[in-house]
Amino acid sequence: MSWNEPGGDKKDPWSGRGDQNGPPDLDEAIRSLQEKLGKIFGGGGGDGRSPDQSSSGKPIASMGIIAAGAVVLLWGLSGFYIVDEGNHGVETRFGKYTAITQSGLHWHIPAPIEQVTIVNVKQQRYIEVGYRSGSEQITDAGGSVPKEALMLTKDENYVDVRLAVQYQVKDAKQFIFNIVNPAATLKQVTESAQRGVIGSSTMDFVLTEGRSEIVTQIKKEIQEVMDSYRSGIQVTSVNLQDAQPPEQVQNAFADAIKAREDEQRLINEAEAYSNDVVPKARGAAARKMQEAEGYKEQVIAQAEGETSRFSKLFAEYSKAPDITRKRLYIESMEAVFSETNTVMVDVKGGNNMLYLPLDKMIQPRPFSQPASGAAQTATDQAQAQPHHIVADEHAVDRSSIRGRDTRGR
Repeated sequence: MSWNEPGGDKKDPWSGRGDQNGPPDLDEAIRSLQEKLGKIFGGGGGDGRSPDQSSSGKPIASMGIIAAGAVVLLWGLSGFYIVDEGNHGVETRFGKYTAITQSGLHWHIPAPIEQVTIVNVKQQRYIEVGYRSGSEQITDAGGSVPKEALMLTKDENYVDVRLAVQYQVKDAKQFIFNIVNPAATLKQVTESAQRGVIGSSTMDFVLTEGRSEIVTQIKKEIQEVMDSYRSGIQVTSVNLQDAQPPEQVQNAFADAIKAREDEQRLINEAEAYSNDVVPKARGAAARKMQEAEGYKEQVIAQAEGETSRFSKLFAEYSKAPDITRKRLYIESMEAVFSETNTVMVDVKGGNNMLYLPLDKMIQPRPFSQPASGAAQTATDQAQAQPHHIVADEHAVDRSSIRGRDTRGR
């Protein structure tokens, strides 16, 4: 019998046929859940009225507001960020620059309205030109990149030059906005400046004494170009890792370097010898000059003394010519005989035997200062005569005899 037939109590199959202890239907479960949520979130479903009359949609609206508030809170909290020491934060609003923040805790309007880019301004960055230190790069056996390293010099020679450029960010805003790829731009600028400086120098200058000057010039030109681009990059150092001729001519160049070193070595040895000999020669020349000056002063002084003596002697001679003449003669003879070994003996009327020590008399006398004037001339003539003994009975009286007899006279 169906449920809607007469005598079927008009009960549907889902009602439990009047059994009130069965499970509630779906609508009742939904209403019960709404009431509980309303009580939790401050709804008014517990006043005895029916759910459709008491709530009026307020619990659902409250849940939506709370969910929206939570989402807004989480979105706002996502705007906090920390800038580490040595970094700068660049804030942008819809892609437009707004501010630069220093190290510390900061907040910005969260994405997608504002964004922050952290830039390390203390990091030492570097690029390699002409070589690669990493094994993944395509290089030759020596690590060189010929496309970047080979350059033409002023004297039309090829050199293999390898540079390492170190730089850091000095302006975070310019570094982010003005150049799309700062590292690639810096590398291209470095190659351009390097080729310009190497092209204006000779090969010998690049490979020998011009290394420091070339590095300084390259660094200056790189910085000037990057500043003109407003790149926000500061070049801290440019290191010339290596500069050598191409591999095909390295042996010949090594021979040339060896010859140049031998030349420099010989030049240094010659300079050392010159530094040893020249001062000695100058010292000897100065000594000779001083000796000549001393001799000159001596001769001049002697001449002046002789002139003064002669003037005084002439004054005395004018007063007594005979006496002065005789005195001069005696002084001259005394000077002459004092420098000779001539012995004069007066034997007139002498009967005694004389003992003459001739071996002592003919010995050379010690050197004495030469006499001056007529006495010097007479002395020179007497020394030119051979040693002899003169026995002249008319020469002088016995008081002037040189020598002595056996009795000591």
